[in-house]
This record gives sequence, structure tokens and C-alpha cells, in this order.
Amino acid sequence: MSKAKLLVVEDDPNLGDILQEYLQMKGYEPTLCRDGEEGWNKFKKDKYDLCLLDIMMPKKDGFTLAKEIKKVQEDLPILFLTAKNQKDDIIEGLKIGADDYLTKPFSMEELLLRITAILRRTQKSTEVAPLKTYSFGDFVLHYDEQYIEGPEGKHKLTSKENELIRLLASEINKLVNRSHALKQIWGDDSYFNARSMDVYLSKIRKILKDDPKVQIITVHGEGFKLIVGEA
Repeated sequence: MSKAKLLVVEDDPNLGDILQEYLQMKGYEPTLCRDGEEGWNKFKKDKYDLCLLDIMMPKKDGFTLAKEIKKVQEDLPILFLTAKNQKDDIIEGLKIGADDYLTKPFSMEELLLRITAILRRTQKSTEVAPLKTYSFGDFVLHYDEQYIEGPEGKHKLTSKENELIRLLASEINKLVNRSHALKQIWGDDSYFNARSMDVYLSKIRKILKDDPKVQIITVHGEGFKLIVGEA
């Protein structure tokens, strides 16, 4: 599953670098621009899931950039980052169609919560419903009925095992980002949830050993892959 792409337009070099590094660490794909004009050019060349815009910027301010973006893609969510907190600015941002508004200084944790909430709300309508069955190797996952069928018969699954196998089976031979899996299935990527997921992966590996063509491999520091080889 692809990472959410964020257009970050912030003229403060220190804050911009911190935002870029933090968002990358949290599993997003941020594109950092230093002024509104650069942000507009990047927007025209690529597709984004969310824009984070500073208001006071050289060449093109955040409000002007937001208006131009909304003319092209009205449903693209925008989160304003600004040092201002005057009522007029908040009203102006909302009139343009901003989804949220964060006043500097702010904590990275609060920013992450706002981003997560916006993306959850705006991406619901575009999500594809899970398939009822997923086939890989000699296995068939019956997602709705919550069991997997293989060479040695049926294995009833817990809800977490069911979701984890579905995620892996929908990305066969592709990297599944560890942080993304934790957020999607457990709600956050805390240490304790990560340990829990490792236990579930171990249980799933024991089920999959019935077919030597199928295995889950760990990509250190990144995630894991469900590998399905040739018969």
C-alpha cells in the first residue's frame, strides 16, 4: 500500500527540515518546498493526499497558494501552519476551504493527530472494500468468515491475524511498511503493539509452513513481505 503524499510548503528552513524528517519517520512521503511559488510548481507536477501550508511566505503566500490549488483540485485537503492566531486569519482560511489550522509553536504529536484525522476522513470515500477471498500458493484466506484454508485443512483466525494476512495477501511480493501495518490494524505504532504484531506474525508463519512456496520475510528496519514462489 502506497504512502500518503504530503505537500509541505514552509519557508522557515529549520522547521521545514524538522517537518520533512518527522513525517518521513512516521511513514509519510513529504515533498518540502521553501516558498509558495515552488509549492505551486510541485503541485502541478504531482498528485498529493494533503497540503500543509505556511501562510506568511515569500513569492506567494499560503492563502493565495491554497486558492489556486482549490481551483484545480477542490477536494484536496489543506492544513494551514502559521505563526498567526488572529480570528480574521482563521476565518479567511476556512473560507478558502481549509480542513484544519495549527498555530505555531505546535507539538509534532498534535500535528500527526491532525494529519491522521484529516486523511482518515477524506480517504474513506476512496477506499476499496476488502475482497472476500485472497489466494496465494496453496492457501485461500476467507476474509469475511475469518479462516484460512491450506494443505492441512482450515485454520480459524483471530481478528488481528485475519487483518494481518489480508494486508500481506493484498501486497504479495511487495514490501509492507511496518509502521503502516501497525497503524492500520492496531491504531498506532507503539512499542507494545509492535511486539504484539511480532507474536501474530510468528503464529502466521507456523500456518504458512504447510506450503514451502509461501513465506514471510522480514526486511530489517522497514517491514516484511509475503513471498510466493513458483510451484
